[in-house]
Amino acid sequence: MRALLNVIWLVLCGVWMAIGYTLAGIICCILIITIPFGIASFRIANYALWPFGRTLVDRPDAGAPSLLGNIIWLIFAGWWLALGHVITGVAQCVTIIGIPLGVASFKMIPVSLVPLGREIVPVPR
Repeated sequence: MRALLNVIWLVLCGVWMAIGYTLAGIICCILIITIPFGIASFRIANYALWPFGRTLVDRPDAGAPSLLGNIIWLIFAGWWLALGHVITGVAQCVTIIGIPLGVASFKMIPVSLVPLGREIVPVPR
């Protein structure tokens, strides 16, 4: 079931989301100071391609630099990315078939708000 939902997600919105996050990552990597944000953006792009069967966990080794980076990310990028996921999720939940896709879009809100200090891992079966 996860594979089917991932394929539907990929066709309907995953590719466009991943392209957006990838472009943001490239722009962030051009500037030396924002390379950590670029790496986080690439991780989110990978998650946006195939979200079903994966989840977020906090990294135990994340500390104050991650907190500071997340505050900067939240101010400049996180809030509008999260708003985009909310709008997309609501639009997808309009139809019965789109409800799982909307839930997946809502599931991406935490990583789009504060991506540093988190890891995307497979869900155990």
